[in-house]
Amino acid sequence: MIRHAAACLLALGLLAPPQGASAQTGLSIAPVADGFDAPWAIGFLPDDSILVTERGGRLWRLDDGARHEIAGLGQIAVTGQGGLLDVLVPRDFPETRALFFTYAKPQGSGAGTAVARATLSDDGRALSGWQVIWEMEPGSAGGRHFGARLVEAPDGHLFVTIGERGDRPSAQDLSRQNGSVIRIARDGTPPADNPFQGRADAQPGIWSYGHRNPQGAALDAQGRLWVVEHGARGGDEVNLIEKGANYGWPVISYGTHYSGARIGEGTSKPGMKQPAFYWDPSIAPSGMTIYTGALFPDWQGDFLIGSLKSDHIARLSGDPLREVQTISTPETARVRDIRQGPDGAIWFLSVGQGALYRMTPG
Repeated sequence: MIRHAAACLLALGLLAPPQGASAQTGLSIAPVADGFDAPWAIGFLPDDSILVTERGGRLWRLDDGARHEIAGLGQIAVTGQGGLLDVLVPRDFPETRALFFTYAKPQGSGAGTAVARATLSDDGRALSGWQVIWEMEPGSAGGRHFGARLVEAPDGHLFVTIGERGDRPSAQDLSRQNGSVIRIARDGTPPADNPFQGRADAQPGIWSYGHRNPQGAALDAQGRLWVVEHGARGGDEVNLIEKGANYGWPVISYGTHYSGARIGEGTSKPGMKQPAFYWDPSIAPSGMTIYTGALFPDWQGDFLIGSLKSDHIARLSGDPLREVQTISTPETARVRDIRQGPDGAIWFLSVGQGALYRMTPG
């Protein structure tokens, strides 16, 4: 159920935010809505309502204390880590009412990460015109490592993160899209200036490759794309994404296999990018935002990254990046997505609590 129409009530002082964080953090965490089943992503609409996806294939709109399920989704493969995943509200939504989604699309006996576009009705209750604009080539099986974070670039193109689907060598194979960041136009076609356009041995949509399972992505204030991805046993990485670059998986890693066996050839190799930051042991990072708001002036440019394993939000700062704070409260149980809201507050989804929260200075 919806507990609060949090944004408006808190702003008007009509609701006292519960003190969800410890006094040590100096933060207040207010519940916005609960009762979600495996929530995956948050989207903010211009009318101050909020979209929440559930991996099981449901899309919700939160509006002034009420919650409505939105109809009109396409066919979704709910398998393992796959299902309905990210949602993107593009900058031109007020004119087009277009939304973009990533999800696991059925592909014969398997499933692959796909991107769809649909139009939200004026009353916010239904989608129409569901259209698959891009999908990874069929051939992957199992329910692991879909990636699936979606970011609108400054030029309007879309970045899509794709996991290697548990097929480690595929992340080094440019003829496959597994383990890559894809860059596509709004109609799903690869832009002419993508780095591997025109190569017979490469997929034209690939922007970068050598990734394991990137589940968080965000732009910084300079418009640069950053990605956070799962390692195996150790070696979770934050990477600054560069055109045509190889990020090394599974040839180099700062982790080990779950068995304890060594991964690849070590931690570095010529021609392969080093992470800007890594964790060992793993925290299982998912959603990420890079803060640009005014509510937390000391956090300008900082990275906020949710942990699915250690039940906290990590704050990274500086150049080079270093972890300067872990925010750990009962509310931060398995943080799947984290976003900066239009008001500068930090909003996050807890899978462990099945809830959406809003974090402000406290």
